[in-house]
Amino acid sequence: MKHFFNFIFFLLLSTPLFAQQTAKNDVILQLNGDELAGKVVEITDDAVKFSYAGESLIYPVKKSDILKITYASGRIEIFNKPSLSSAAASAPASASAAGASGLADHHNKIAILPFAFIKDGQKAADELSNVVQGACFTFLSKHAGVLQVLDTRNTNARLIKAGVTRETLQGYTMDDICNILGVEFIVDGTVLLNKASESSIASSSNTDKTKFNDKEVKSTGYASSRATNYNNYETTINLDVYNDKGNNMFSQSRKSFFKSQDAYQNALEYVLKRSPLYSK
Repeated sequence: MKHFFNFIFFLLLSTPLFAQQTAKNDVILQLNGDELAGKVVEITDDAVKFSYAGESLIYPVKKSDILKITYASGRIEIFNKPSLSSAAASAPASASAAGASGLADHHNKIAILPFAFIKDGQKAADELSNVVQGACFTFLSKHAGVLQVLDTRNTNARLIKAGVTRETLQGYTMDDICNILGVEFIVDGTVLLNKASESSIASSSNTDKTKFNDKEVKSTGYASSRATNYNNYETTINLDVYNDKGNNMFSQSRKSFFKSQDAYQNALEYVLKRSPLYSK
């Protein structure tokens, strides 16, 4: 009997301790990801008064720093919604402003981005990028079959309105660019032009003139020479095709056999003929 009462007495003493150990805490989740576990004491207009588990000190936590509070009862109170970063927020905003078409209107439409043009390791003038872009449009628009190629002026205007340049392009996914331009397919290319060697061609000519003066014959000779220097270039075209899901459908490089500065044209046509967008 004595042992029974001792057991009951021990049980009564341990129950509050057990309840204290298993008691749930209020959890404050801050916008920076930190979690504060303890007890919410009071909520004022601009702060939440809070004490950590096992402590009696009360700390104020700004409401503006709190994402949500999960109370011990299980109730959740939302204070702030996490804001998108400026880069992430600007892309959808730009897409909605510049991309007037929905996904359904993207079907069978192609846009060609201004080509990156690198000459001897340096970025070339924008005019050269636009020239290659125009050459790509001219060739592909003749061999696009049922696909519609967006003209380069509209493409560039929409990119400018959305704030997209060759320098900022890396900050966008290709499905972002498709939405901005309202197309299903994107052609993105790079021209690498490197000076390989110099060659010189020399030419000369000689002219003889004979004059008759009675019996005397005079002969006069004129000689000229000219040397022309030529630069030989190695040209490589890199071409990628993306769809509006951001998938890379095609990627190929081609080095031109020709050595002139406009040798990109042959390499460009060669690669385009092997792309899934080409139709005879």
